[in-house]
Amino acid sequence: MSPRSKRTRRSFLGTLAGTAAVAAISRSDTHALTRSAQQREPSPNDRIRIALVGAGGMGVEDTKTALTVPGVELVAVCDLYEGRLQAARERWGQEVATTRDYREVVDRRDVDAIIVGTPDHWHMKIAVDAMDKGKAVYCEKPMVRDLSEGDAVVAAARRSKVVFQVGSQGLSSLGNEEAKELLAAGAIGTLNYAEGFWARNSPTGAWQYAVPRDASEQTVDWDRFLGSAPKRPFDPIRFFRWRNYRDYGTGVSGDLFVHLFSSLHFITGSMGPNAIIASGGLRYWKDGRDAPDIMLGVFDYPETAAHPAFNLSLRVNFVDGTSGSTYLRLVGSEGAMDVTWDDVTVRRNKKWDPLRAIDKDFRHDPEPEGRKEMLPVSAMVYKAEQGYKGAHYDHFRNFFTAMRGGPPVVENAVFGFRAAAPALACNQSYYEKRAIRWDPVAMKVFPG
Repeated sequence: MSPRSKRTRRSFLGTLAGTAAVAAISRSDTHALTRSAQQREPSPNDRIRIALVGAGGMGVEDTKTALTVPGVELVAVCDLYEGRLQAARERWGQEVATTRDYREVVDRRDVDAIIVGTPDHWHMKIAVDAMDKGKAVYCEKPMVRDLSEGDAVVAAARRSKVVFQVGSQGLSSLGNEEAKELLAAGAIGTLNYAEGFWARNSPTGAWQYAVPRDASEQTVDWDRFLGSAPKRPFDPIRFFRWRNYRDYGTGVSGDLFVHLFSSLHFITGSMGPNAIIASGGLRYWKDGRDAPDIMLGVFDYPETAAHPAFNLSLRVNFVDGTSGSTYLRLVGSEGAMDVTWDDVTVRRNKKWDPLRAIDKDFRHDPEPEGRKEMLPVSAMVYKAEQGYKGAHYDHFRNFFTAMRGGPPVVENAVFGFRAAAPALACNQSYYEKRAIRWDPVAMKVFPG
């Protein structure tokens, strides 16, 4: 968590009052988000040796970020395409061991932690095998491809007692930490609704990744890639654009909604929704994929000790000609809060007492003319300080700090499953054309 002192509702409202003079001029206020506590330089005995399994785009970016954390070194890389193994040796040195068999990496005694950057249908198997060998695991999101796989990962993490973290990196951002504190302080009143979206409008954004010219059955281990998926002849499109196919990926919901669930659950302290319904379709990228390029999800969150009941709507559009951005918005009785990984914007509204509706005078004149009131600051903006290393760095720093005996990670196997589950249930709802009822505490689908 952020080292910043916790806010209270009184202190937040005091901040609003203190900015009245600025508000009179600019109607807004900007504050810097900081990360004041820096990780100490590790001793030689604290060095952590990592291995990468799955050296595609996200796996490589994960590894590049991990290596910027002091005291971390790469010893091995596993991938099923020879071109990626060659690229790994060129990027990180010929001394880095390379293999097509992840079991060789898991069995290495000089590996402390494994980054799982494979297609989704391999997450559970590799993560469980690695934990059972005593390796810490950083597993890309979603934690699992299917709801039936979550229990196995949770059980392995508990059994092995190693550090396990899911890679929804935005969870560890300054923006999320600030939003969590602001919500708890009453910055937007009582939460009643949240919404989020991802918008893309490019071939790469829609997962039409480049297919190398030398892709063949000689350079790609196709049979190993298929794993538990249905057997079929070699298809380089399916190998390099696996996100487009249900056999290997989890679609827009598992790839993108899961980020929003991770942030929302962290900010609100929620365990998840109990009802999920989805709609969407394949509207534009009709390239043979069987995953939709537009999806909308609606979710009911029940009241808990951590938060009131509220509703959530999420959407992804890979055909959005108007923007290419994402955000999460939380709406309350007194305002709204837009959250990204690097900034938070709070907008306050005039507060209305709902009990006035039964007042006799109110019924005849709901908004009587009278003396006007002071309005709150129209917007308070919190931005990350210049030089902030970003959420990806913070997420890995938290992972390695936990490995060195520091505070435990937030996005452990239980949290990761509770973030993945509504995204996976969203897919189930879309394909089965029905609402899904989910028990977020027991992490089980209700029958029927």
